[in-house]
Amino acid sequence: MSGILMMVIAIVVLGGAYLLYGRYLQNKWGIDPKAKTPAYEMEDGVDYVPADTNVVFGHQFASIAGAGPINGPIQAAIFGWLPVMLWILIGGVFFGAVQDFASMYASVKNKGRTIGYIIEEYIGKLGKKLFLLFCWLFCILVVAAFADVVAGTFNGFATNDAGVVAKVAANGAVATTSMLFILEAVVLGFFLKYTKFNKWINTAVAIVLLVAAIALGLNFPMYVSLGTWHIIIFAYILVASVAPVWALLQPRDYLNSYLLIFMIVGAVIGVFVANPSCNLKAFTSFNVDGQYMFPILFVTIACGAVSGFHSLVSSGTASKQIKNEKNMLPVSFGAMLMESMLAIIALIAVASFADGEAAAQGLTTQPQIFAGAIANFLSVVGLPHSLVFTLINLAVSAFALTSLDSVARVGRLSFQEFFLDSDTDEENMSPFLKVVTNKYFATVITLVLAYMLTKVGYAEIWPLFGSANQLLSVLALVACAVFLKKTKRQGCMLWIPMVFMMAVTFTALGMTITKLSKALFSTGLDLGNTLQLVFAVLLLILGVLVAIQGVKKLLEKQEA
Repeated sequence: MSGILMMVIAIVVLGGAYLLYGRYLQNKWGIDPKAKTPAYEMEDGVDYVPADTNVVFGHQFASIAGAGPINGPIQAAIFGWLPVMLWILIGGVFFGAVQDFASMYASVKNKGRTIGYIIEEYIGKLGKKLFLLFCWLFCILVVAAFADVVAGTFNGFATNDAGVVAKVAANGAVATTSMLFILEAVVLGFFLKYTKFNKWINTAVAIVLLVAAIALGLNFPMYVSLGTWHIIIFAYILVASVAPVWALLQPRDYLNSYLLIFMIVGAVIGVFVANPSCNLKAFTSFNVDGQYMFPILFVTIACGAVSGFHSLVSSGTASKQIKNEKNMLPVSFGAMLMESMLAIIALIAVASFADGEAAAQGLTTQPQIFAGAIANFLSVVGLPHSLVFTLINLAVSAFALTSLDSVARVGRLSFQEFFLDSDTDEENMSPFLKVVTNKYFATVITLVLAYMLTKVGYAEIWPLFGSANQLLSVLALVACAVFLKKTKRQGCMLWIPMVFMMAVTFTALGMTITKLSKALFSTGLDLGNTLQLVFAVLLLILGVLVAIQGVKKLLEKQEA
């Protein structure tokens, strides 16, 4: 199959899904354009801040679409392009987009509260506590990993085999551009808040700032060491995760969303111009080097089809910025389908290389393979290969930073909400509760633990990230299904995704536990594998407990 045909199929399926299935869900669940949204009802200038659709879409899209939809399909391509493409399209439409829309819908209908509060309200307090504890630990792991990855891409120095330290211009350019994005985001935040121009003028200003940052970054790379970047990045997210969303989070994600959209549009144009052939087999095997297609394919593709992390953004930050209920569909459902399109582009990119060709060109990581392929496509129209390669790499690297403060903010909210119930009188709390629910304390405790994990080695438990992420999806789907039932709305469209993701997640965790247990009794385990085993067991227990509580509520007879 040619790259153009794969692209056309994806555009038709994803575009049709938005127009038909998205609007079907919107009509089934009920949207009230005249209702006062939590962004206005609970407006506090920090987390609850009403914003235009394109601004909230920018936040949602930039937060959920980092390197995940690029890495996942490229890694999963070992099973062939056909199962990867089918899961991206089917999973993206009927699993991921439905989960993201349902999570945002449930949150907006419940004063912008997170999935944790939805679980408390419709399932029970124990389920909420377990879920929020898991979310908080998950966010600590993600912050630790992403901060280290970002610091690595910003690291201005590298040591060669001879022990000579040299400057890395590409990393320095990414660092400069990303830092300028932050400064420009603050300027844009004040511009959007106080000038009140129409969206076209705002868009023009954002694009000018974007181009300026890239141009300056390419010409003035900054060279800072890895350890220093760790400190700078954690200092940044400490401020960013408690700052008013209008001052940094909204405008920064707005800027980055344009960068991501330009990258996608450029890639689509490149595919139609170059018409790359597909050098992958349609299907290889159900078992590739000991990796079984079920559940590995579904855990690996993750963000390109369905990701539990999306539910945290949909219900944790984006829902608090929705101006009108009719905006939920493009922000949540639309952003997920756009991410699935990016995943399809990544699949076409890896398929365009003949066996061993990417490695021969020095393209070893998934983002490098993606950037190399898009550069090859666009070189057909005369664009310099090296420039396009650098720009795509810059774009992909910059997005890890966009997810960082969103994850840190969600982690902070999860920690605060763990100690609060929906009926807690916040005016008359005990001194202990006042401390632990303080946003500054919650942020510091979250980031200190993440920083420590960055330094001592998050890599020991990182292999469980995929399963943990999909477990979040299971719990979000359970919570939303119960919410829809309890509020007498049709929720059957969540049942199949919920049951399937349970099977995927619990099978993946079960296989991990079995593999590590066998190793424990035969040869013993090192520290890393021991930690993996402990966390895998804890994840499985937590997931089963919350799922059982949710399924019980789903099976209860509906009150008249």
